[in-house]
Amino acid sequence: MQDSSAEKANMGFIAAIVAVATIGGFMFGYDSGVINGTQKGLEAAFDLGKVGIGINVGAILVGSSIGAFCAGRLADRIGRRGVMKAAAALFLVSALLAGAAGSSAIFIFARIIGGLGVGAASVISPVYISEVVPASVRGRLSSVQQVMIITGLTGAFVVNYVLAHYAGGSTATLWAGQPAWRWMFWLQAVPAAIYFLALMGIPESPRYLVAIGREGEAQAVLTRLLGANAAARKLVEIRQSLASDHHRPSLADLKDPTTGRIRKLVWTGIGLAVFQQLVGINVVFYYGATLWQAVGFSEADALQINIISGVISIGGCLATLALVDRIGRKPLLLIGS
Repeated sequence: MQDSSAEKANMGFIAAIVAVATIGGFMFGYDSGVINGTQKGLEAAFDLGKVGIGINVGAILVGSSIGAFCAGRLADRIGRRGVMKAAAALFLVSALLAGAAGSSAIFIFARIIGGLGVGAASVISPVYISEVVPASVRGRLSSVQQVMIITGLTGAFVVNYVLAHYAGGSTATLWAGQPAWRWMFWLQAVPAAIYFLALMGIPESPRYLVAIGREGEAQAVLTRLLGANAAARKLVEIRQSLASDHHRPSLADLKDPTTGRIRKLVWTGIGLAVFQQLVGINVVFYYGATLWQAVGFSEADALQINIISGVISIGGCLATLALVDRIGRKPLLLIGS
């Protein structure tokens, strides 16, 4: 039987909220993928060697780790929407500054700023979605985040290809006397600005509002999302959940209290994350254009192949969404491996 709260839910409004929140995932992918295709320009502009390119390309990951680590606690202070707005602002600043960078140091700083946004968005967008959508559709809608990440990557590849093709190469002059590779970063400001403005139109998480004592606002949001009857029940549920949860998370929680050792589940999570990175896909996403040119493809063909890689990745995500509740998580992990 379908959940009655889902029957009365304002699914149009919920879909709009999810669409806005998952722009954070799109920006995550775009900010990560835009670097692919700009490396010839970086080398020429900043006189970089291979090590220098690696540092400039990898700078975003430094910011990402910091942003992901801090996002949770910051969200409990300024709200989920507040953190997403901060991430959108970071994306915007990073895009403008990276495109205008006159030195490698400034470029690295700009990419670290973008990384802070990537890390924050990757943590908070799924949390926000899970706190505003009905339980009956929570899994499916939360999974849209991953699709949007890959879509953002592919979007960056498409933009890079179009700009390089129009200019005649990534280092060729495009508009305002500036090379195409700089415009690849500057155009990222467009979705970043859309993300920031769109966030103005969505409500704060009801759970956060209850946690800070603004129950009237929380009930108004829940009523708009779920309907009056379901909102009243959900408000009571949130109150009870917060009242029973007095534990403040700490690193000590990673240990099994009976054995004093790190929990097996933690090692499983770390292992999955590590092996997911070691398959090598990040090399393709960050250095694809360089790799294809190294084996004889032209820059234009290399950028086209990037698009193909991104489209195939989107197809893989969509197939996973269609199959995950049918065949389970573990078989899909094995198939991916």
